[in-house]
Amino acid sequence: MSDFRNSTQYQTTLAQLLTKLQSDLSLPAVIGISGAQGSGKSTLAAELVAQLQQRGVKAAAVSLDDYYLSQAQRKLLADQVHPLLKQRGVPGTHNIQQAIRDAKAVLAGQRVALPKFDKASDEPGIALAPQQLDILLVEGWCLGVAAQTAAELAVPVNTLEAIEDNDGRWRHYVNSKLAGHYADYWQLLKPLIWLKAPDWHSVCRWRAQQEQQLWQQRGNGMTETELTRFMLPYQRLTLASWHQLAAVADITVLLDLQHQPRLLATD
Repeated sequence: MSDFRNSTQYQTTLAQLLTKLQSDLSLPAVIGISGAQGSGKSTLAAELVAQLQQRGVKAAAVSLDDYYLSQAQRKLLADQVHPLLKQRGVPGTHNIQQAIRDAKAVLAGQRVALPKFDKASDEPGIALAPQQLDILLVEGWCLGVAAQTAAELAVPVNTLEAIEDNDGRWRHYVNSKLAGHYADYWQLLKPLIWLKAPDWHSVCRWRAQQEQQLWQQRGNGMTETELTRFMLPYQRLTLASWHQLAAVADITVLLDLQHQPRLLATD
């Protein structure tokens, strides 16, 4: 989304969001930003933090990704539950209890040491220094998404589910986690901002653009085949978000095919 930050449309939407947040919020607050892969969650969170700090608000951002379990913890899940849990990403691969503790600490006016996950090493990194915050922005790809029904789980959404999870164990495990502590965490994220991508094809295209930037910056990244495989575990809950979040999100930002945002008017 960095290519679009200087556009008039982006800056207008950012200003509208800031105005709405400052008029509606009681502090301290933990704000959620939900959106599919490549939708611009981290960019928006960083922009909001910078603008809030300029206004004298003690604000910081953390990603749901920063709460990923270590490789050793995920290997244990892969051995005990399902091999697909070795890959970070889906509910069940985060230290969600720590996320809950951090959110509750902010809401209680306590200092919090936010985690940082190092994706290069695929391991938790060194946490930030403890800080007291007025606003914590949490961004994540599945924030607000609820557990699905047995009927919904029964039908594979892609080849990965049909072949590598043909008995449904993996998706049922993920679903059970969504119904548990993740649902508790979602309740702490008020308001919930949803960046609504137009379709799954756009999500994959935007994520591919991110990967191209990584190649340019670091000289390495995923191949097209690897990226296609990487996206498959995210498809089910991303598709579910389009059915669920319209009724759950407090603020919806519509993204067009060119990635330009527009704040959806509310009553």
